[in-house]
Amino acid sequence: MFVGVTMRTEKRLIVITGASSGLGLGLLKHFETCGDIVIDVSRTGRDYQCDVSDQTKLKETFDEIYRKYGEFDMLITCAGYGITGAAELLKEEDVKREFDVNFFGTTNACKYAIPKMKKESKIILIASIAGLFPIPFKAFYCSSKAAVDSYAQCLRMELSQTGIQVTSICPGDIKTNFTKNRVKVYETNERYGQSIKLSTEPTAKSEGRRMDPDKAIKAMYKICEKKKLKPRYIVGGQQKVFNFFRKILPKSCMMKITEKIFYKKEK
Repeated sequence: MFVGVTMRTEKRLIVITGASSGLGLGLLKHFETCGDIVIDVSRTGRDYQCDVSDQTKLKETFDEIYRKYGEFDMLITCAGYGITGAAELLKEEDVKREFDVNFFGTTNACKYAIPKMKKESKIILIASIAGLFPIPFKAFYCSSKAAVDSYAQCLRMELSQTGIQVTSICPGDIKTNFTKNRVKVYETNERYGQSIKLSTEPTAKSEGRRMDPDKAIKAMYKICEKKKLKPRYIVGGQQKVFNFFRKILPKSCMMKITEKIFYKKEK
């Protein structure tokens, strides 16, 4: 049993997209340990195999879950897709895939879940710290996560009179297979040289900065269990420090700092 997890006397129905691995799987295990009924909806899902970018299949899946289990107590959207490369050189189909999974997969999950949710329920949208801090050669990943974060704030206001709480969680880079599985496009030209590969290829230094998955999942689980949710949560000590400076420093200054950290030039 996970430390700090208390068994519940009343089971809740929790639906998680992208719970076949990474953060989603970790959250699934936490909730199941405390006695909840947790449904995994993902491409290789344990319970329902569904690509969240397939709108028709996603609706059918949520309808089936509702028929079988009843109203949802919580929806957590963890399904994600990542791509790196120079914005001008990425293929349109890859960019579309980024938004189909990260943004529209999230918004459609909410669209089909909301009519099936209890009055005192929660919607937890997993965004990313990258949605708040633009990073070179991750333009479309950052944009998709910024869109998720903004959508969460809008949805929170729209549902404010319904009893359904909405928040976004913005974690930093975590030691899961997500980075390993990220699509890396090293295509370049004279403008970038080897900077794309140098800036996006994982290094020992960058791996060392990534968060421990158990700590990250435990922090996210605690957020999900809060009685009253804030509009947004930052997960990660370094990320919270960066967010503090983001609030007090001029945008141009923060961008220079970010560029210095993440843009690697040829020596």
